[in-house]
Amino acid sequence: MYDFLIVGCGFAGTVLAERLAKEGKKILIVDKRNHIAGNAYDFYNEEGILIHKYGPHIFHTNSEDVFKYLSKFTDWRPYEHRVLGSVDGQLVPIPINLTTINSLYGKELSSDEVTDFLASKAEKRNQILTSEDVVLNAVGKELYEKFFKGYTKKQWDLDPSELDASVTARVPTRTNKDDRYFTDTFQAMPKKGYTEMFKKMLSHENISIMLQTDYNDIVDVIPFKKMIYTGPIDSYFDYCYGKLPYRSINFKFETLNQENFQKTGTVNYPTSNLYTRITEFKHLTGQKNPNTTIVYEYPTAEGDPYYPIPRKQNQEIYNQYKKLSESHTDVYFTGRLGTYKYYNMDQVVAQSLALFKKIKTKEEYVQ
Repeated sequence: MYDFLIVGCGFAGTVLAERLAKEGKKILIVDKRNHIAGNAYDFYNEEGILIHKYGPHIFHTNSEDVFKYLSKFTDWRPYEHRVLGSVDGQLVPIPINLTTINSLYGKELSSDEVTDFLASKAEKRNQILTSEDVVLNAVGKELYEKFFKGYTKKQWDLDPSELDASVTARVPTRTNKDDRYFTDTFQAMPKKGYTEMFKKMLSHENISIMLQTDYNDIVDVIPFKKMIYTGPIDSYFDYCYGKLPYRSINFKFETLNQENFQKTGTVNYPTSNLYTRITEFKHLTGQKNPNTTIVYEYPTAEGDPYYPIPRKQNQEIYNQYKKLSESHTDVYFTGRLGTYKYYNMDQVVAQSLALFKKIKTKEEYVQ
């Protein structure tokens, strides 16, 4: 008899498996895929280059608790991600900063002057309801169309006016020359990769792992007391309120017989090409290799669910599932898919650590 059946070997399920196992609980964790680590899974390809199978995963957080927790299972390589955008025939920093504006407009503005410049371009909105509102309010229509409109349409297959404000609010506008994509306190990559970190997290004697396993095939066969479910919540309830929409990605990998392909880890293509971005993994890992591997990302509606689509009508469908889930007291729903939230990795870890405390308190109370 297992204390917990955990569905999904990504961050959400693995953090809970590790924490609960350390408390003496017997855990069975299962995953449909043939590997652990969920979408963070990485491996060495034939050329010996460490690549991320499901696109680039850049770790960053402002949470000291999250960083300290994961540091138990990995050493880190300091890494600050930088992104360029292919705009008007130039490669310019994203998020938009002082260098971006000066390059695009052939100016030599100071930080104060660029603040005034952006204010002159901005189209102020009384209410910030959509992703379009966020950008127009900050930088105006011209920069919105150069950087955001086309990219968002490719990524989500929706106009920014149809998406929640939270999508573009994730990408700030800067008036200095800071060209880091993230400004979080802790920015680093697991020194030996994500998969090695997950192996250590799941190495406890109380944890059993079953891969290439659909939980539906074992749920009535293997005895357990409670379930932690990190898959799509609509799937768990057999889509009784309809399917929640997700975006997926097709990845096209190429290994090139050259040392480097591009100047930064990622280059975005807001208006040109069918792909949204190209990432070169050696920037992320710091590896030395005479060859290099890149990946093109093509967003699609079909395939594995990666991104919950932040729209009011989708949230309303999720709220129905959430209400239904509250009557299933022996099942905990967590993670990006289990709670239909567009979370970063560190946010998923924080969510799972919080859920662990809740479960622990409940278990102690029951005992």
